Amino acid sequence: MKHLLFSLLLLFSCTRRHQVVKETIHSSYDSQLEYKPYTPKPGDRTISRKKYQEQLYGFWLGQCIANWTGLVTEMDKIGNIGEIKTGKFYTRADWGQPDQPSIWGQGKPSDLSPVIDFVFRGPDEIWGSDDDTDIEYIYQDLLFTNKTCVLTGEQIRDGWLKHIKAEEENYLWVSNQKAFDLMKAGMVPPATGDPANNPEYDMIDAQLTTEIFGLFAPGRPDIALKMAKLPIQTTARKESEWISGFYVSMYSLASASDESKPMKTRILWMADEARKTLPEGSYPAKMYDFVKSRYLAKVPWEQTRDEVYQRYQVDQSDGYNMTSRNRYCNGCFAAGINFASSMISLLYGEGDIQETIKIGALAGWDSDNPTATWGGLLGFMLGKKGVEKAFGRTFSERYNIHRTRIGFPNNGIDFFQNMALTGVYIVDRVVQEQMGGGVDLWRDEWLVPRE
Repeated sequence: MKHLLFSLLLLFSCTRRHQVVKETIHSSYDSQLEYKPYTPKPGDRTISRKKYQEQLYGFWLGQCIANWTGLVTEMDKIGNIGEIKTGKFYTRADWGQPDQPSIWGQGKPSDLSPVIDFVFRGPDEIWGSDDDTDIEYIYQDLLFTNKTCVLTGEQIRDGWLKHIKAEEENYLWVSNQKAFDLMKAGMVPPATGDPANNPEYDMIDAQLTTEIFGLFAPGRPDIALKMAKLPIQTTARKESEWISGFYVSMYSLASASDESKPMKTRILWMADEARKTLPEGSYPAKMYDFVKSRYLAKVPWEQTRDEVYQRYQVDQSDGYNMTSRNRYCNGCFAAGINFASSMISLLYGEGDIQETIKIGALAGWDSDNPTATWGGLLGFMLGKKGVEKAFGRTFSERYNIHRTRIGFPNNGIDFFQNMALTGVYIVDRVVQEQMGGGVDLWRDEWLVPRE
């Protein structure tokens, strides 16, 4: 009788454990992916899927906060070369002060905020998409729905044509707009970013559409760059392509940085590692080295920004010759000058998300782009709870992709939690198919072989 009772209890225990396993797997299981058995190898890195989902939530949240804050000062200050003159650049003292008109503001400050300050969306509101988040949203959806780690040119073209309005207002500019026009005419990436077809190839566009690929390959920038290559080349070549690769590498390296160390130390290590991807002698490499040298010399960030303007837009040093090309607004949308500006906010922000966004918003030029880039990176490193703690408040988790794009379910309303879970599923596939690692659904973690 005792043996029978013991057998029944054991059977119940095993059955209950099986149910728990099924429930655990069901809660984070991609039905499109065959999860293959994996034998752990010595040296494998273990990454929590649950924690990573919270970090991906932080990415979307941090990016939205920074994007919308940067929009307040977008194109307010671009210097005094050419037909458009904007007066002295902002300084720290301008934070909280009245916003000045942008180059297209017709004498009016931003509609988002009458003063230069953070722009938030409370729990009962909805974040709107913008060009710093919407193409990344499209790429994430394309990876998931196509069940792939590496998109083809046809998949990118079809995704753009499906989800971007054919007519204005379609929230595309410079290289993105040109690439889209070429797609509508039948051209397929990467031809859409070839300088022979796209004269806007060296604008900022690829930076703001591809950083997310770094998060799909945690700790493996080599794989992240492989995944991002065609999306980057959809709109960029040469220096703008290298700059975009720098950001992708930074995002991937966030998962390899030592979490026991201060954020400042982690950021500097990540930046120096990503710097190795920039070809020696190129103007992006020299821009990085110049800004870092001024940071290490403890020069105030405002002075460094002014020196960047003088060095690259007035003197055209290190091969950066945008001014001589007589572009509209002196190339204020260009990848180069905005890369130099973004390095200022990254280094001087020292891993503090509020400080980084403030400096980025005040630094000048296309200020919503660097802020969104670093807000997303630091948001990922902090996670949802860390972002909320940094700002001392809670935020909306709803996101309206249909503010700028079309063709998504639920009339375009999504949730950061759902967007983060989709990202986890993409990483599941990348770990198995690109990294040769495994997904342990029982322990809810990834086993990632080191290079």
